[in-house]
Amino acid sequence: MRIVIKGAGDIASGIALRLRHCGFDIIMTELAFPTSIRRTVCFSEAVFHGKATVEDEQAILCTPHNVESALNEGKIAVLVDPNCNCVDTLKPDALVDARLMKRNVDTKITDAPFVVGVGPGYTAGKDCHAVVETQRGHRLGRVIWKGSAEANTGIPGSIAGFSVERLLRSPCNGIFTPVKCIGDEVNKGDVAATVNGVPMICLIGGTLRGLLPDGTEVFEGMKSGDVDPRCQREHCFTASDKALAVAGGVLEAILCQNQK
Repeated sequence: MRIVIKGAGDIASGIALRLRHCGFDIIMTELAFPTSIRRTVCFSEAVFHGKATVEDEQAILCTPHNVESALNEGKIAVLVDPNCNCVDTLKPDALVDARLMKRNVDTKITDAPFVVGVGPGYTAGKDCHAVVETQRGHRLGRVIWKGSAEANTGIPGSIAGFSVERLLRSPCNGIFTPVKCIGDEVNKGDVAATVNGVPMICLIGGTLRGLLPDGTEVFEGMKSGDVDPRCQREHCFTASDKALAVAGGVLEAILCQNQK
């Protein structure tokens, strides 16, 4: 079974990882310049480096001409295809919109035989066949066959009692320059990066779980890093609990649809 996933960030990559473990052929579409924060667990890194490995699965940057070759080798194919034009030629059995844009920009229920919307912005039965909840809490990862996911609150889910404090945001417009690396332990007040020389300061202590790459053009307030207060360095290099929970919902939706 062939599945196209829109997006290759950390949640999309968790979905790809779990579906690939179950034997599905996976094609992921991305922007020409991805801005994934948790780069060590994102297949979007293939856009920059030609390939990317997350846990035990590898993705290869492809053109439309060598997608089949990558799939035959058991790899995940990553395409620079922001408009997901590949669905016309690849004709997937299912399409998953996992870009987490908080609204539906261009996904239609007719894009594939089965369409899944991940997170808020999609309505099951209208612009997709099923929606998977992404809000942390009791309903995380649940499949919604009628209606929508919980609305975006703009407030990150709490981890170890910290929410908005976990996020690192650009202090101004400019070019991003990391000072720390993903996996580094940081303290409150540490400088994780600079933007045009202006420091981006950690609001809490923990492990630096995500950080934009050097040279990224950013705007003031743009999410540019993530501190995990649990201080488990290995968490920086494996798919998160949230990503795998959402992935489980996507897998459930696809398998249930196949039984209908």
